[in-house]
Amino acid sequence: MSTQLYFIYDSHCPWSYAATQLISAVNDELPNVKVHFLHSGMFDGDNKVDRKTVDTVTELSNQTFAAAYLEELPKTKDSTLAANLMAWSQAKCAQKSLRILQSLQEQHFQHGNPLETADDVADIIADLKLSAPTKVLQSEKFSKEAEYQLADIEEIQEIIGTRAIPALLLAHEDDLVLLNHNLYLLEPTAIVEAIQQEMNA
Repeated sequence: MSTQLYFIYDSHCPWSYAATQLISAVNDELPNVKVHFLHSGMFDGDNKVDRKTVDTVTELSNQTFAAAYLEELPKTKDSTLAANLMAWSQAKCAQKSLRILQSLQEQHFQHGNPLETADDVADIIADLKLSAPTKVLQSEKFSKEAEYQLADIEEIQEIIGTRAIPALLLAHEDDLVLLNHNLYLLEPTAIVEAIQQEMNA
């Protein structure tokens, strides 16, 4: 029986940062569930995150945001490079995608790293021994892999009837279930039981 989880997110979205904990729990407890990481590229250099959003995420998920990140809130965010890197990882080294995303989010939300240039992600590339090409490590435009992924995201969003992120879509055999991630943010391991119930239904 095939079970897959589609995680639509943005590396620069605080809600997605909180939801990544759920993906980590699934990865740890349900290794047979294949996770697809679909970066939405929502932050295009004109978007900002407000303090109210960050405070709400903290309240509803217990996820923390460092002072280095909070100091950068007035600045616009651009997740194009991260979208390119994550799309490349899904195509070339999918087994590392979670670790790459966690590293990107750690740098952004705990160290205030904007993740907009190759230099911004150089340590991640080195630490995880990635061989991402230069065309991936730029914010000027989406790579072909990222554009293909954005098209996939659009199709999925039509199916689930929402463009809100993060979104977690569980595909088990012929059934599709949109999981309500908000129910599990304070207790990430609870999503494991929810997925097991869907698999056993």
